[in-house]
Amino acid sequence: MTPAKRLFDIVAALFLAAILAVPFLALLIYLLLREGRPVFYVSERMRAPGRPFHLWKLRTMRVVNKDSGVSGGDKADRVTPMGRWLRKYRADEIPQLWNVLKGDMSFVGPRPPLRMYVERFPELYEKVLQSRPGVTGLATLHFYAREEKLLRACSTPEQTDDVYVRRCIPRKAQLDAIYTRRRNLCMDIVLMLATVQGVSRRKPRSKQRVA
Repeated sequence: MTPAKRLFDIVAALFLAAILAVPFLALLIYLLLREGRPVFYVSERMRAPGRPFHLWKLRTMRVVNKDSGVSGGDKADRVTPMGRWLRKYRADEIPQLWNVLKGDMSFVGPRPPLRMYVERFPELYEKVLQSRPGVTGLATLHFYAREEKLLRACSTPEQTDDVYVRRCIPRKAQLDAIYTRRRNLCMDIVLMLATVQGVSRRKPRSKQRVA
C-alpha cells in the first residue's frame, strides 16, 4: 500500500466516521432494543497469508453455536428482517471504518477471505492479497450479483462451499488480479463512487447476500 493510499483511507474514514457518528449511535440503540445482544458480529479474516485480523460488522443473523464458511441459501432463514435492510444498504459494514483506521483493510481491494479458503488455496491468495483487503473492490462491483445468485440457490453448507470454491473464488481472483495490476488512487475513488451509486440503486432482496 502506498503512503498516498493509506493517507486517503485515514482521511476518508475519519470524515465518514464524523458524519455517521450520530446516526450510527441511533442505529446501535435501535438494534439493541429490537434485536438484543450481540449487536456486532466479529469474524476472523485474513489480511495476508498467516496474518489474520478481526473484521467487524453489525449482526444481521440469528446467533448459532457453530458457524463456518460463506453464507448461501442454507443460512437464509437466519437473516433477521432488520438484517436484510442492513445488508441491502451495506449499513452492516459501517463498523469496518475501524478496520480501515487500524490498517487491517483499505476502502478498495479484494474482500478479506476466511482463513479456511486461504489455507486451502495458499498460492492463489498469496497473489490476491498482494493488495490490502477492501470494503469494496473491482470483484465486489462486477461479480456481487452473480455470486449472490449462485449462492442463494444452495440448500446445504456442502453445496454452498462447493459452488463458492468452483465458481466464485476463481472469477473473483481474476478480477482482483486486474485491480492489482492497475490500482491507483484515481481508480479507488471511481470504484468507491460506483459502490455508492450501486447501493443507492439496489433493489430489495428477500434472501441474503454472501458474507
